[in-house]
Amino acid sequence: MMSNDERENTLNQLLVEMDGFGTDSGIIILAATNRPDVLDSALLRPGRFDRQISIDKPDLGGREHIFNVHLKPIKTSPNLDIKKLASMTPGFAGADIANVCNEAALIAARKGKNEVEMEDFNDAIDRVIGGLEKKNKIISPEEKEVIAYHEAGHAICGWYLEHANPLVKVTIVPRGVAALGYAQYLPKEQYLYNTEQLEDDICMTLGGRAVEDIVFGKISTGAQNDLQVITRMAYAMVTVYGMNDKVGNISFYDPNTEQAFTKPYSEETAKMIDDEVRLLIDKAYQRTKKLLTDKLPQVKLLAEELLKKEVLYKDDLERLIGKRPYDAHKEHIPTKAGIGVEGVHPSDIINPSPANVTTEQE
Repeated sequence: MMSNDERENTLNQLLVEMDGFGTDSGIIILAATNRPDVLDSALLRPGRFDRQISIDKPDLGGREHIFNVHLKPIKTSPNLDIKKLASMTPGFAGADIANVCNEAALIAARKGKNEVEMEDFNDAIDRVIGGLEKKNKIISPEEKEVIAYHEAGHAICGWYLEHANPLVKVTIVPRGVAALGYAQYLPKEQYLYNTEQLEDDICMTLGGRAVEDIVFGKISTGAQNDLQVITRMAYAMVTVYGMNDKVGNISFYDPNTEQAFTKPYSEETAKMIDDEVRLLIDKAYQRTKKLLTDKLPQVKLLAEELLKKEVLYKDDLERLIGKRPYDAHKEHIPTKAGIGVEGVHPSDIINPSPANVTTEQE
Protein backbone atom coordinates (compact mmCIF):
# COMPACT_ATOMS: atom_id res chain seq x y z
CA MET A 1 0.00 0.00 0.00
CA MET A 2 2.84 2.37 0.79
CA SER A 3 4.19 2.31 -2.74
CA ASN A 4 0.70 2.92 -4.10
CA ASP A 5 0.17 5.83 -1.70
CA GLU A 6 3.52 7.31 -2.70
CA ARG A 7 2.55 7.09 -6.35
CA GLU A 8 -0.72 8.89 -5.65
CA ASN A 9 1.08 11.62 -3.67
CA THR A 10 3.58 12.14 -6.49
CA LEU A 11 0.77 12.39 -9.05
CA ASN A 12 -1.22 14.86 -6.93
CA GLN A 13 1.85 17.03 -6.34
CA LEU A 14 2.66 17.05 -10.06
CA LEU A 15 -0.89 18.10 -10.92
CA VAL A 16 -0.80 20.90 -8.32
CA GLU A 17 2.51 22.21 -9.64
CA MET A 18 1.30 22.10 -13.24
CA ASP A 19 -1.84 24.04 -12.33
CA GLY A 20 0.33 26.69 -10.72
CA PHE A 21 2.38 27.52 -13.79
CA GLY A 22 1.91 30.93 -15.29
CA THR A 23 1.56 31.35 -19.02
CA ASP A 24 4.85 33.28 -19.16
CA SER A 25 6.91 30.92 -17.02
CA GLY A 26 8.57 29.27 -20.02
CA ILE A 27 8.46 25.81 -18.51
CA ILE A 28 7.72 22.81 -20.68
CA ILE A 29 7.02 19.39 -19.20
CA LEU A 30 7.63 16.32 -21.37
CA ALA A 31 6.58 12.85 -20.31
CA ALA A 32 6.59 9.44 -21.95
CA THR A 33 5.07 6.08 -21.13
CA ASN A 34 4.62 2.70 -22.76
CA ARG A 35 1.47 2.06 -20.71
CA PRO A 36 -0.99 4.83 -21.60
CA ASP A 37 -3.84 2.54 -20.59
CA VAL A 38 -2.96 2.86 -16.87
CA LEU A 39 -2.47 6.64 -16.82
CA ASP A 40 -4.65 8.64 -14.47
CA SER A 41 -7.30 10.48 -16.50
CA ALA A 42 -6.45 13.68 -14.59
CA LEU A 43 -3.15 13.85 -16.46
CA LEU A 44 -4.90 13.76 -19.83
CA ARG A 45 -7.42 16.51 -19.22
CA PRO A 46 -7.09 19.77 -21.20
CA GLY A 47 -4.70 22.19 -19.55
CA ARG A 48 -2.30 19.51 -18.37
CA PHE A 49 -0.48 17.69 -21.15
CA ASP A 50 -2.13 19.50 -24.03
CA ARG A 51 -0.34 17.71 -26.84
CA GLN A 52 -0.37 13.93 -26.89
CA ILE A 53 1.70 12.12 -29.50
CA SER A 54 1.17 8.41 -30.01
CA ILE A 55 4.17 6.57 -31.47
CA ASP A 56 3.22 3.21 -32.91
CA LYS A 57 5.55 0.49 -34.12
CA PRO A 58 7.18 1.50 -37.42
CA ASP A 59 5.78 0.41 -40.75
CA LEU A 60 7.86 -0.97 -43.62
CA GLY A 61 9.33 2.42 -44.57
CA GLY A 62 9.98 3.32 -40.95
CA ARG A 63 11.86 0.07 -40.32
CA GLU A 64 14.01 0.72 -43.38
CA HIS A 65 15.02 4.15 -42.01
CA ILE A 66 15.74 2.66 -38.57
CA PHE A 67 17.95 -0.02 -40.14
CA ASN A 68 19.89 2.72 -41.93
CA VAL A 69 20.55 4.40 -38.57
CA HIS A 70 21.75 1.27 -36.78
CA LEU A 71 23.81 0.01 -39.71
CA LYS A 72 26.00 3.12 -39.87
CA PRO A 73 28.70 1.85 -37.47
CA ILE A 74 28.63 -1.67 -38.96
CA LYS A 75 30.70 -2.70 -41.97
CA THR A 76 28.16 -4.41 -44.22
CA SER A 77 28.33 -6.23 -47.52
CA PRO A 78 27.60 -4.12 -50.64
CA ASN A 79 24.95 -6.70 -51.55
CA LEU A 80 22.97 -6.17 -48.35
CA ASP A 81 19.32 -5.47 -49.15
CA ILE A 82 18.03 -3.14 -46.44
CA LYS A 83 14.52 -3.05 -47.92
CA LYS A 84 14.36 -6.84 -47.66
CA LEU A 85 15.55 -6.65 -44.04
CA ALA A 86 12.75 -4.22 -43.29
CA SER A 87 10.22 -6.58 -44.87
CA MET A 88 11.52 -9.48 -42.78
CA THR A 89 10.94 -7.74 -39.45
CA PRO A 90 7.22 -6.90 -39.14
CA GLY A 91 6.16 -5.74 -35.69
CA PHE A 92 9.73 -4.86 -34.70
CA ALA A 93 10.32 -1.67 -32.75
CA GLY A 94 13.54 0.35 -32.95
CA ALA A 95 15.10 -1.56 -30.05
CA ASP A 96 14.34 -4.90 -31.76
CA ILE A 97 16.01 -3.69 -34.96
CA ALA A 98 19.06 -2.49 -33.01
CA ASN A 99 19.22 -5.94 -31.42
CA VAL A 100 19.12 -7.62 -34.85
CA CYS A 101 21.97 -5.42 -36.13
CA ASN A 102 24.14 -6.13 -33.09
CA GLU A 103 23.42 -9.86 -33.26
CA ALA A 104 24.24 -9.98 -37.00
CA ALA A 105 27.59 -8.27 -36.33
CA LEU A 106 28.38 -10.79 -33.58
CA ILE A 107 27.48 -13.73 -35.82
CA ALA A 108 29.70 -12.41 -38.63
CA ALA A 109 32.56 -11.86 -36.17
CA ARG A 110 32.27 -15.44 -34.89
CA LYS A 111 32.59 -16.67 -38.47
CA GLY A 112 35.71 -14.54 -38.99
CA LYS A 113 34.14 -12.36 -41.68
CA ASN A 114 35.30 -8.86 -42.56
CA GLU A 115 31.78 -7.63 -43.29
CA VAL A 116 28.24 -8.51 -42.29
CA GLU A 117 26.28 -10.30 -45.00
CA MET A 118 22.62 -11.03 -45.62
CA GLU A 119 22.88 -14.57 -44.25
CA ASP A 120 24.16 -13.16 -40.96
CA PHE A 121 21.09 -10.95 -40.70
CA ASN A 122 18.85 -13.93 -41.50
CA ASP A 123 20.46 -15.87 -38.66
CA ALA A 124 20.16 -12.83 -36.38
CA ILE A 125 16.44 -12.43 -37.08
CA ASP A 126 15.94 -16.14 -36.39
CA ARG A 127 17.87 -15.74 -33.15
CA VAL A 128 15.94 -12.67 -31.99
CA ILE A 129 12.54 -14.14 -32.86
CA GLY A 130 12.97 -17.83 -32.12
CA GLY A 131 15.83 -17.95 -29.65
CA LEU A 132 19.22 -19.63 -29.76
CA GLU A 133 19.50 -22.62 -32.05
CA LYS A 134 20.00 -25.81 -30.03
CA LYS A 135 21.13 -28.58 -32.35
CA ASN A 136 22.59 -30.48 -29.40
CA LYS A 137 19.16 -30.94 -27.78
CA ILE A 138 18.47 -34.66 -27.56
CA ILE A 139 15.14 -35.55 -29.18
CA SER A 140 14.03 -39.15 -29.67
CA PRO A 141 13.32 -40.34 -33.24
CA GLU A 142 9.64 -40.80 -32.34
CA GLU A 143 9.32 -37.22 -31.08
CA LYS A 144 11.23 -35.89 -34.06
CA GLU A 145 8.79 -37.63 -36.39
CA VAL A 146 5.82 -36.07 -34.57
CA ILE A 147 7.45 -32.63 -34.79
CA ALA A 148 8.12 -33.09 -38.52
CA TYR A 149 4.52 -34.05 -39.25
CA HIS A 150 3.26 -31.24 -36.99
CA GLU A 151 5.26 -28.69 -38.95
CA ALA A 152 4.28 -30.27 -42.26
CA GLY A 153 0.62 -29.92 -41.25
CA HIS A 154 1.02 -26.18 -40.72
CA ALA A 155 3.01 -25.82 -43.93
CA ILE A 156 0.47 -27.67 -46.10
CA CYS A 157 -2.40 -25.63 -44.64
CA GLY A 158 -0.52 -22.40 -45.33
CA TRP A 159 0.18 -23.61 -48.87
CA TYR A 160 -3.36 -24.62 -49.85
CA LEU A 161 -5.63 -22.21 -47.93
CA GLU A 162 -6.27 -19.14 -50.06
CA HIS A 163 -6.27 -16.52 -47.31
CA ALA A 164 -3.58 -18.10 -45.14
CA ASN A 165 -0.08 -16.70 -45.17
CA PRO A 166 2.16 -18.64 -47.60
CA LEU A 167 5.13 -20.41 -46.08
CA VAL A 168 8.71 -19.36 -46.74
CA LYS A 169 10.73 -21.60 -44.43
CA VAL A 170 10.07 -24.51 -42.09
CA THR A 171 12.51 -26.20 -39.71
CA ILE A 172 12.54 -28.83 -37.00
CA VAL A 173 15.77 -27.55 -35.43
CA PRO A 174 15.00 -26.69 -31.78
CA ARG A 175 15.35 -23.06 -30.70
CA GLY A 176 15.10 -21.23 -27.40
CA VAL A 177 13.69 -22.79 -24.28
CA ALA A 178 10.62 -24.56 -25.62
CA ALA A 179 10.62 -24.20 -29.43
CA LEU A 180 11.04 -27.61 -31.07
CA GLY A 181 10.52 -26.18 -34.54
CA TYR A 182 9.09 -23.18 -36.33
CA ALA A 183 7.78 -21.96 -39.65
CA GLN A 184 8.21 -18.62 -41.37
CA TYR A 185 5.30 -17.11 -43.29
CA LEU A 186 4.62 -14.13 -45.54
CA PRO A 187 1.62 -12.09 -44.38
CA LYS A 188 0.80 -8.72 -45.84
CA GLU A 189 1.35 -5.66 -43.71
CA GLN A 190 -2.29 -4.76 -43.34
CA TYR A 191 -4.64 -3.20 -40.81
CA LEU A 192 -7.99 -4.77 -41.68
CA TYR A 193 -8.81 -8.48 -41.66
CA ASN A 194 -11.99 -10.08 -42.96
CA THR A 195 -13.75 -13.18 -41.65
CA GLU A 196 -12.34 -15.49 -44.33
CA GLN A 197 -8.76 -14.48 -43.52
CA LEU A 198 -9.21 -15.09 -39.80
CA GLU A 199 -10.93 -18.43 -40.37
CA ASP A 200 -8.10 -19.57 -42.66
CA ASP A 201 -5.56 -18.49 -40.05
CA ILE A 202 -7.37 -20.55 -37.42
CA CYS A 203 -7.32 -23.55 -39.77
CA MET A 204 -3.61 -23.10 -40.43
CA THR A 205 -2.93 -22.86 -36.71
CA LEU A 206 -4.83 -26.10 -36.15
CA GLY A 207 -2.86 -27.87 -38.88
CA GLY A 208 -0.31 -29.35 -36.48
CA ARG A 209 -2.88 -30.84 -34.08
CA ALA A 210 -5.03 -32.13 -36.96
CA VAL A 211 -2.20 -33.91 -38.75
CA GLU A 212 -1.13 -35.66 -35.54
CA ASP A 213 -4.67 -36.95 -35.15
CA ILE A 214 -4.80 -38.14 -38.78
CA VAL A 215 -1.35 -39.74 -39.06
CA PHE A 216 -0.75 -41.11 -35.55
CA GLY A 217 -4.31 -41.49 -34.30
CA LYS A 218 -3.36 -39.61 -31.12
CA ILE A 219 -2.45 -36.06 -30.17
CA SER A 220 0.48 -34.54 -28.25
CA THR A 221 1.09 -31.54 -26.00
CA GLY A 222 2.83 -29.77 -28.89
CA ALA A 223 -0.34 -27.87 -29.83
CA GLN A 224 -0.63 -26.06 -26.49
CA ASN A 225 0.46 -22.70 -27.87
CA ASP A 226 -1.60 -23.21 -31.03
CA LEU A 227 -4.73 -23.74 -28.95
CA GLN A 228 -4.06 -20.63 -26.88
CA VAL A 229 -3.70 -18.60 -30.06
CA ILE A 230 -6.88 -19.81 -31.75
CA THR A 231 -8.86 -19.39 -28.53
CA ARG A 232 -7.83 -15.75 -28.28
CA MET A 233 -8.52 -15.24 -31.96
CA ALA A 234 -11.95 -16.91 -31.87
CA TYR A 235 -13.06 -14.97 -28.78
CA ALA A 236 -11.89 -11.76 -30.46
CA MET A 237 -13.96 -12.55 -33.54
CA VAL A 238 -17.10 -13.21 -31.48
CA THR A 239 -16.80 -10.61 -28.67
CA VAL A 240 -14.72 -7.81 -30.20
CA TYR A 241 -15.26 -7.69 -33.96
CA GLY A 242 -18.92 -8.73 -34.17
CA MET A 243 -18.12 -11.54 -36.61
CA ASN A 244 -20.75 -13.96 -35.32
CA ASP A 245 -24.34 -14.07 -36.55
CA LYS A 246 -25.82 -15.32 -33.28
CA VAL A 247 -24.06 -12.87 -30.93
CA GLY A 248 -24.49 -10.11 -33.50
CA ASN A 249 -22.81 -6.81 -34.21
CA ILE A 250 -21.73 -6.23 -30.64
CA SER A 251 -18.27 -5.50 -29.23
CA PHE A 252 -17.41 -5.91 -25.57
CA TYR A 253 -13.88 -4.58 -26.05
CA ASP A 254 -12.93 -1.66 -23.81
CA PRO A 255 -9.54 -0.13 -24.71
CA ASN A 256 -9.49 1.85 -21.46
CA THR A 257 -9.19 -1.25 -19.30
CA GLU A 258 -6.18 -3.50 -18.77
CA GLN A 259 -8.23 -6.56 -19.66
CA ALA A 260 -9.06 -7.37 -23.26
CA PHE A 261 -12.75 -6.80 -22.65
CA THR A 262 -14.99 -6.34 -19.66
CA LYS A 263 -18.08 -8.44 -18.99
CA PRO A 264 -21.09 -6.15 -19.46
CA TYR A 265 -23.37 -9.04 -20.36
CA SER A 266 -25.49 -11.71 -18.69
CA GLU A 267 -24.58 -15.30 -17.91
CA GLU A 268 -26.88 -16.36 -20.73
CA THR A 269 -24.88 -14.26 -23.20
CA ALA A 270 -21.64 -15.62 -21.74
CA LYS A 271 -22.80 -19.17 -22.41
CA MET A 272 -23.82 -18.20 -25.94
CA ILE A 273 -20.36 -16.71 -26.55
CA ASP A 274 -18.65 -19.87 -25.26
CA ASP A 275 -20.86 -22.07 -27.43
CA GLU A 276 -20.25 -19.99 -30.56
CA VAL A 277 -16.48 -19.91 -30.00
CA ARG A 278 -16.43 -23.67 -29.54
CA LEU A 279 -18.56 -24.13 -32.67
CA LEU A 280 -16.29 -21.85 -34.69
CA ILE A 281 -13.17 -23.77 -33.66
CA ASP A 282 -14.81 -27.18 -34.16
CA LYS A 283 -15.85 -26.24 -37.72
CA ALA A 284 -12.33 -24.99 -38.46
CA TYR A 285 -10.82 -28.21 -37.08
CA GLN A 286 -13.04 -30.42 -39.24
CA ARG A 287 -12.22 -28.28 -42.27
CA THR A 288 -8.51 -28.57 -41.49
CA LYS A 289 -8.71 -32.35 -41.09
CA LYS A 290 -10.50 -32.68 -44.44
CA LEU A 291 -7.86 -30.56 -46.20
CA LEU A 292 -4.98 -32.53 -44.67
CA THR A 293 -6.66 -35.86 -45.40
CA ASP A 294 -6.99 -34.85 -49.06
CA LYS A 295 -3.36 -33.68 -49.13
CA LEU A 296 -1.94 -36.53 -47.04
CA PRO A 297 0.60 -37.62 -49.71
CA GLN A 298 2.02 -34.08 -49.75
CA VAL A 299 2.11 -34.01 -45.94
CA LYS A 300 4.10 -37.27 -45.82
CA LEU A 301 6.45 -36.06 -48.55
CA LEU A 302 7.14 -32.84 -46.67
CA ALA A 303 7.57 -34.55 -43.29
CA GLU A 304 10.03 -37.13 -44.70
CA GLU A 305 12.06 -34.38 -46.36
CA LEU A 306 12.10 -32.43 -43.08
CA LEU A 307 13.43 -35.48 -41.25
CA LYS A 308 16.25 -35.69 -43.81
CA LYS A 309 17.18 -32.00 -44.18
CA GLU A 310 15.70 -30.40 -41.00
CA VAL A 311 15.20 -27.10 -42.87
CA LEU A 312 13.09 -26.51 -45.98
CA TYR A 313 12.57 -23.28 -47.93
CA LYS A 314 9.88 -22.11 -50.32
CA ASP A 315 11.86 -23.43 -53.31
CA ASP A 316 11.98 -26.89 -51.69
CA LEU A 317 8.21 -26.87 -51.24
CA GLU A 318 7.69 -25.87 -54.87
CA ARG A 319 10.00 -28.70 -55.95
CA LEU A 320 8.21 -31.25 -53.75
CA ILE A 321 4.54 -30.32 -54.06
CA GLY A 322 4.39 -27.73 -56.84
CA LYS A 323 3.78 -24.00 -56.79
CA ARG A 324 1.23 -22.50 -54.40
CA PRO A 325 -2.11 -22.33 -56.24
CA TYR A 326 -2.79 -18.72 -55.19
CA ASP A 327 -1.16 -15.52 -56.33
CA ALA A 328 1.55 -14.24 -54.03
CA HIS A 329 0.95 -11.04 -52.08
CA LYS A 330 2.19 -7.89 -53.72
CA GLU A 331 4.10 -6.89 -50.61
CA HIS A 332 5.70 -9.78 -48.73
CA ILE A 333 6.48 -9.35 -45.08
CA PRO A 334 7.70 -12.50 -43.35
CA THR A 335 6.85 -13.42 -39.79
CA LYS A 336 7.70 -16.41 -37.65
CA ALA A 337 5.70 -19.09 -36.06
CA GLY A 338 6.71 -22.22 -34.32
CA ILE A 339 4.96 -25.54 -34.55
CA GLY A 340 1.87 -23.61 -35.23
CA VAL A 341 1.19 -20.11 -36.23
CA GLU A 342 1.05 -17.29 -33.80
CA GLY A 343 -1.92 -15.25 -33.86
CA VAL A 344 -2.99 -12.88 -36.27
CA HIS A 345 -3.34 -9.31 -35.11
CA PRO A 346 -6.81 -9.74 -33.57
CA SER A 347 -5.30 -12.08 -31.01
CA ASP A 348 -2.79 -9.38 -30.16
CA ILE A 349 -5.64 -7.49 -28.48
CA ILE A 350 -5.22 -9.90 -25.63
CA ASN A 351 -1.54 -10.75 -25.84
CA PRO A 352 0.54 -8.39 -28.03
CA SER A 353 3.75 -9.91 -29.32
CA PRO A 354 6.34 -8.58 -31.77
CA ALA A 355 6.60 -10.41 -35.04
CA ASN A 356 3.91 -12.88 -34.09
CA VAL A 357 6.06 -15.55 -32.49
CA THR A 358 4.90 -18.88 -31.21
CA THR A 359 6.52 -22.16 -30.32
CA GLU A 360 5.65 -25.75 -29.75
CA GLN A 361 5.71 -26.50 -26.05
CA GLU A 362 7.87 -29.31 -24.75
